[in-house]
Amino acid sequence: MALSKLAANSFDLTDNYALTGTVTGVTSTQKLFLIKNLDASSSGTLNFVDGSSSVVLDNTYKTYLFKYVNLHPSGDVAQLGYQASTNGGSSYGVAATTTNFVVLHNEADNDTFAGYQTSRDLAQSTSYALATDGYGNDNDQSGCGELWLFNPSNTTFVKHFLHIDQCYNANNYSCQSFNGGYFNTTSAIDAISFKFNSGNIDSGRIALYGIK
Repeated sequence: MALSKLAANSFDLTDNYALTGTVTGVTSTQKLFLIKNLDASSSGTLNFVDGSSSVVLDNTYKTYLFKYVNLHPSGDVAQLGYQASTNGGSSYGVAATTTNFVVLHNEADNDTFAGYQTSRDLAQSTSYALATDGYGNDNDQSGCGELWLFNPSNTTFVKHFLHIDQCYNANNYSCQSFNGGYFNTTSAIDAISFKFNSGNIDSGRIALYGIK
């Protein structure tokens, strides 16, 4: 790929890279738009609420992407969770059904695991979806990942989501978690909340993007 294309952030169809660039030669373009960054500082929650602090979470975009980088917990073995709201963040508790599986490999190179995690399943639950392994809180430990939320303002269908997480867990394992499901509501979702199941989010950033 030519450097001039990288500098211009514009790609043709042969580049196969439509997500963060502009596809030329087709009727419409696909772009990833940064909407809002939220930076944690001993935060109990990080909440993205439509219309609050320049957050857009409505029918402007069909797909929303939350990317988090180096979320560091105040306590050990902290699992990151998320929930949705249909009332502008007044409450978070939309019934959700999810699936979850995980792969693990430790630093000592003597243990691995891959399997379904029934303990992280939700079945019409209003709890936060605990979609990750237990993050470690050593100074060098954190987690990164992304949550995809599809067409949250639609009032016909339930709201599907996909999530992937990579963390350095409390037992010194590389852990990758895969989570997905749906919020079982036909009401518009207008807020998403993130928090650990114990303690605060000491540091890290969550960025919200819209995809057109």
